[in-house]
Amino acid sequence: MSHPDRLAELMRPGTLNLPALPPLSLYVHLPWCLRKCPYCDFNSHEWRAEAGGSASLPVDTARAYLAALRADLEAALPLIWGRPVVSLFIGGGTPSLFAPEQIAELLSDIRARLPLEPGCEITLEANPGTFEKDRFRGFREAGVTRLSIGVQSFDDAKLKRLGRVHDGAQSRAAVAEAAEVFETFNIDLMYALPDQTLAELDQDLSQALAFRPPHLSVYHLTIEPNTRFAVEPPPVPDADLASDMLDLITARTGSQGLQRYEVSAYAREGHRCAHNLNYWQFGDYLGIGAGAHSKLSFPHRVLRQVRWREPAAYQREALAGKAVSNEHEVKRAELPFEFMLNALRLKDGVGLQQYLERTGLPPSSIARAMAAGREKGLLLADPACICATPRGFDFLSDLQELFLAA
Repeated sequence: MSHPDRLAELMRPGTLNLPALPPLSLYVHLPWCLRKCPYCDFNSHEWRAEAGGSASLPVDTARAYLAALRADLEAALPLIWGRPVVSLFIGGGTPSLFAPEQIAELLSDIRARLPLEPGCEITLEANPGTFEKDRFRGFREAGVTRLSIGVQSFDDAKLKRLGRVHDGAQSRAAVAEAAEVFETFNIDLMYALPDQTLAELDQDLSQALAFRPPHLSVYHLTIEPNTRFAVEPPPVPDADLASDMLDLITARTGSQGLQRYEVSAYAREGHRCAHNLNYWQFGDYLGIGAGAHSKLSFPHRVLRQVRWREPAAYQREALAGKAVSNEHEVKRAELPFEFMLNALRLKDGVGLQQYLERTGLPPSSIARAMAAGREKGLLLADPACICATPRGFDFLSDLQELFLAA
């Protein structure tokens, strides 16, 4: 189908009525990593550097992938024409396998094709295992404004259990340079690690907080299907200890001026992640790159897309103008749950008006679920706000499930 015909099809009348389109973000997926971690279910593919070689992809590999990204973006432009981009996130895989000059080329390609809002947040995920002196400075000079560092732990033994390619010393060196170069950076930590004690988590938190990070993301290790940990599950803390760990995280971060604003996110004033906030507030995002997902709104429908997952297939299909492997319109009955799956993760919730605007649905579409949530003490009573109570935040899955049959 030609682009004009496809756009006309998406603009036709439908059962939804969105009064305005939400903010638009761009996600770029760079799929390679040095080693597939045993807990990882992301679309990442191992690329092994030669012993003693630079932690960068071969130039030819990077160039070919950048060409595919350009073709992918150009084919997607008619669906988002004229819409400014509020945030850009380069994720993976390990995007820092790409050299700073290649990231600069990627950002230049994007700016030539899309209007980025002034002050657009540009985040790059980085792995301490790809850290080289001044590499992060090179990313800053390329145009990246925010670095997210996948530390996971500063404990060498724990890092080894997690299959990470870096050690604690590399983590500390990487964070130190990020703190020197970037006004805003994020440290990713994990907790409830194999055989982890409360004291070991406290030590990890102390190490992280010593750098005074503007943003900290702390994720509970979960055993996902189709991972090595799913085949051979490691001994992990039980639910009671994991709960104590979360209490410790919230207390330690709060005492250092980091406020919990989302289930796993803690930030200082003015340093919340704009890109993730747009996800959680049911904003739109175009995802380009191998396996990337998109959510795009039109006046009468919401469209979801997925790109080809395997890098070679993605590059081949993207260059042929067919990067999207499958897409579907979100059914009207599924929208309440999809919205709440994101919005209820926010500590302060969202306004009811935002739900109406971003789903195109009336208040009656969630009235029964809202009433049930308030009756169970999981939702605040404020009729203008969709916000979990402290109990609802602790039992988030139970609260979200109320909206499955909203």
